Amino acid sequence: MSSHAKLVHSCHTQLTSRRYLPLLVLASTLISAFASAQTTVKIDLSKPGIPVSSTLYGLMTEEINYSYDGGLYAELVRNRIFRDDEKTAVHWSLVQDVDGTASIALDTGYPVAGTALTTSLRLDAAQASTGHRVGVANDGYWGIPIKPDTSYRASFYARTAGAGGVPITVSLEGSDGKTVYAQAIGGKINGEWKQYTVTLKTGTDIKPTAASRLVLSTESPGTVWFNLVSLFPPTYKDRPNGNRIDLMQKLVDMKPAFLRFPGGNYLEGDTVATRFKWKETLGPLNQRPGHPGTWKYRSSDGMGLLEFLEWTEDMGAEPVLAVFAGYALKGETIPAGPALQPFVDEALEEIEYVMGDVNTRWGAQRARDGHPAPFKLRYVEIGNEDGFDKQKTYDGRYTQFHDAIKARYPQLKLISTVNGKDDLGQRQLLTSRVPDLIDEHYYYDPLAMMNDAKRYDTYSRSGPKIFIGEWAAREGAPTTNLISALADAAWMTGMERNADIIEMSCYAPLLVNVNPGGMQWRSNLIGYDAQTSYGSPSYHVQKMFQTYLGEVSLPLVAENIPTQTWQPKAKKDQPVPAARQVPGLFFSATTSEQRGEIYLKVVNAIGTPQMVKIDLAGPIRVAPQGKAISLRSDAPGDTNTIDAPNRIVPVSSAAHGLGSQFDYSFAPYSVTVLVLSRTR
Repeated sequence: MSSHAKLVHSCHTQLTSRRYLPLLVLASTLISAFASAQTTVKIDLSKPGIPVSSTLYGLMTEEINYSYDGGLYAELVRNRIFRDDEKTAVHWSLVQDVDGTASIALDTGYPVAGTALTTSLRLDAAQASTGHRVGVANDGYWGIPIKPDTSYRASFYARTAGAGGVPITVSLEGSDGKTVYAQAIGGKINGEWKQYTVTLKTGTDIKPTAASRLVLSTESPGTVWFNLVSLFPPTYKDRPNGNRIDLMQKLVDMKPAFLRFPGGNYLEGDTVATRFKWKETLGPLNQRPGHPGTWKYRSSDGMGLLEFLEWTEDMGAEPVLAVFAGYALKGETIPAGPALQPFVDEALEEIEYVMGDVNTRWGAQRARDGHPAPFKLRYVEIGNEDGFDKQKTYDGRYTQFHDAIKARYPQLKLISTVNGKDDLGQRQLLTSRVPDLIDEHYYYDPLAMMNDAKRYDTYSRSGPKIFIGEWAAREGAPTTNLISALADAAWMTGMERNADIIEMSCYAPLLVNVNPGGMQWRSNLIGYDAQTSYGSPSYHVQKMFQTYLGEVSLPLVAENIPTQTWQPKAKKDQPVPAARQVPGLFFSATTSEQRGEIYLKVVNAIGTPQMVKIDLAGPIRVAPQGKAISLRSDAPGDTNTIDAPNRIVPVSSAAHGLGSQFDYSFAPYSVTVLVLSRTR
């Protein structure tokens, strides 16, 4: 018996007694009102539904919030080639255990021949002596993570002024120098430039800490120049220039279908000269000069084109390659025609590096870089957010890239970054060539995102497919809170209901270093410091939606959806807008023939439980028992943090009383996936 039927039966039993008979009419009226107002979700299993794209959910990345350097890229030394500042050796300091005249300074007079290493750090250690060391120390990215029983791989280039030989000791030690966690002899430095490598192994009994530094020191007098000082902990799949293990595992756990790279603004650069120059990110680290990023810090380019591709490979995802298309963030534009052609050629070469066989020029280069096998490539995005180009040159630029790429690689799907739509969902093509997909970006406050979750329900079905290449509900810092996660989930139900036009989507930004100064953009998916990391509530929503996604989106109609009040924020110098009513419940349903399951996703953005009647029509039957995966908390502002990483996480439980028709109560402020087993 459903909860509604039990209520009717109970009321009828009491009210038909002679004492309560006068109230019978009133009670019946109230019960009828309750029944008519109950939210009902009708899913038609007799209809075929619409296919869900295998690339519906992926990841978007760019260098922001110290996402690569100081984040996913495992390098622990900050400013390793001494080019983060032209005047001072930032993040480096002098180590001096004896009174004297030791000093450090940047020096461009001794570049390392045959490399991109043009600036070195000079240590003048004239007063060093036995028992009185002198050296240099690096403080890393808000510390260097020291962990027990761990091997670190340190390397550096060094030279001396003469041939006498200066022995160098490499150590990991506390920030105050009083505790040594690991130490090894790095070698005796003689004459010209040479690279030295050493392994540092910590003991089993040390306590994890990030209050530490890397030190290169000597007790012999002399002058020593250093360059490309590097320190790597163990990396994901033991790649030598690899990624941080805990962050990679969180990304792998999301089961992304693709990775869109290298950005974002990071692709464009502030100027054409500071764009992502993929050719300068290939090969050994000593060939990578790095470049100024778009968020006020320099990129080491340790995360280069091949590293991006290997990142996708390690996740079991496919690459979505964005190519520079002649527009930079500060407005510099290269118009279509002869001036743009070198950049078109460069894009064709980049595509060849990704997918060309070893008999091609750039496929052979990829093989020399260590990856002979081509990567699978289906999608290429031409530029990024070119709608901001005030000179309106994208049509000509897109056409030139489109024609060249399609001529050589007709199988590739090309993505336009200029979307043609109005508030009513009417679509207007803004390029002379028809793209395969159009990239649309949406950043809202949570209630605005909930209000727009139905955007694609009335969208025109003609024209290119949609790639929602950046989107997020933005509340909470440095990572999102529960209300943002609810809004994200509401938006994702809209994507699943409209899988016939939405082929791809990816949340942004993906990563944020939570230390002071590490965040440039509020409300991100995954937070971390030097030692540990955590997923925001929105991160767990992303995992839930990707994990429980069928191959077909089912026809679904929701009736009597309750609302909540939304007060839009006033724009500067504008009157406060009138409050609006926003839906409080959101739904989508997909089914997997392979797994024999139906996934009903329900978002309750209201602070009270909501009873919903589920009505499954058609020949397919479901088992009386299933599973419920729910993410919830008591208040919409609740969130996860470094210190409380698991405050809001999904919880699985058995679901009973299921069938062709059943009632289910959805908890306040919750995202729930009901897993229904098909029995036929």
